[in-house]
Amino acid sequence: MGFCSYKLLFSYVFLMLVLFKCCYGFGTFGFDIHHRYSDAVKQILAVDGLPEKGSVEYYVAMVHRDRIIRGRGLAAANDQTPLTFYDDDETHRISDLGFLHYANVSVGTPSNSYLVALDTGSDLFWIPCDCTSCLKRIQLTQYELDFNIYNPNASTTSASVPCSSSLCENQCSSASSSCPYQILYLSNGTSSSGYLVEDVLHMCTDTNQSKVVDARVTIGCGQVQTGSFLDGAAPNGLFGLGMDNISVPSTLASNGLVQYSFSMCFGSSGIGRISFGDEGSSDQAETPFNLGQTHPTYNITITQINVGGNAADLEFTAIFDSGTSFTYLNDPAYTLITTSFNSLAKDTRYSSDSSLPFEFCYALSSSQESFEYPIVNMTMKGGDQFAVTEPISFLALQTSSQSVQYLYCLAVVKSGDVNIIGQNFMTGYRIVFNRQKMTLGWTASNCVLMLLTPPLYP
Repeated sequence: MGFCSYKLLFSYVFLMLVLFKCCYGFGTFGFDIHHRYSDAVKQILAVDGLPEKGSVEYYVAMVHRDRIIRGRGLAAANDQTPLTFYDDDETHRISDLGFLHYANVSVGTPSNSYLVALDTGSDLFWIPCDCTSCLKRIQLTQYELDFNIYNPNASTTSASVPCSSSLCENQCSSASSSCPYQILYLSNGTSSSGYLVEDVLHMCTDTNQSKVVDARVTIGCGQVQTGSFLDGAAPNGLFGLGMDNISVPSTLASNGLVQYSFSMCFGSSGIGRISFGDEGSSDQAETPFNLGQTHPTYNITITQINVGGNAADLEFTAIFDSGTSFTYLNDPAYTLITTSFNSLAKDTRYSSDSSLPFEFCYALSSSQESFEYPIVNMTMKGGDQFAVTEPISFLALQTSSQSVQYLYCLAVVKSGDVNIIGQNFMTGYRIVFNRQKMTLGWTASNCVLMLLTPPLYP
């Protein structure tokens, strides 16, 4: 029977910020990423307004954020998403939790920096632009933070994308007019709309002798943002990492700057990395993407679930989505994994509580020094194993007697639509999204060594 033993040093779900730095490697562009609530980020800037990490409110807010955001790109083409980060590698926490990963990117000539969310579930790279409705500043604890607003007329390298362009999929009044875009969300009245432009994204190579590369990319000039965007969800834009031709990885590859592949490493310490052009290593596990969808996503097939050493054959598809905090499964997959986990859990299941975001939670006594929980593994199409390194999350529940009840929960939420493998299941892996080979690859990694030594690419 497979169990994971756990000393009670409480760890948490990892939200990461991306620091724009040129690091190591060959033929790639990369960013360091940091846990949104890691000690490194806290030392940069303390901002009030977020639930305490590990509290019930924290996880409720995260699940609520997922449900608001998950609509993008999953039901209709041209859906996008939200959040923040700032110049000189400063990081900021905002009361609306919004997105998970952020990058400080430089655009235009002369260049300006924009704090953008990164998401594998979205395609278009858009930023607030000559906007009539957008968030231009946010009040922090000690001062007010102003965000840069893009002005294509102020950039000498900017050019309008005409309706005649192959990238323009929307109806236009004439072939010579600028191509419009509109991104609608399935909940909360959230949207972004404007028109498309081209400009330079300033990057640098992942080599010991890094050099600056100006990559021409398509950008959404976001004139009108609505819903949660106005509450701070993505006040300075979104960096699309999806499969569409308009996405940043697609554009970098079509311009011959990198291979059509990128990786995201999710470290359990809260430190990680994203690297454009990374094709992974020769010893990584892989599974093919599912093709033929109306709106292609990083969708794969799972053929078996193994909980605590007990395997059950069950074939279903799921999207690997860096923009979702937790893992969301439909039945029968949800019932299979949760009931199997529950039957093998050695600790007492906590009584049902509607305030908890997860259904299967287990109580830990104040004197308990360690515990074991069932190991969760998945077999992917092709036969390679994906061992979930962090299937659980810890919660601190304030009881009516003003004492604290510590729980651990299987961090899987029942879905009503698509299956999503969220960031919690990806923790501890370098995940390679390879459009060149149309495969998802993964290698166990703590991600820290990737920041200290040049990675070796085959």
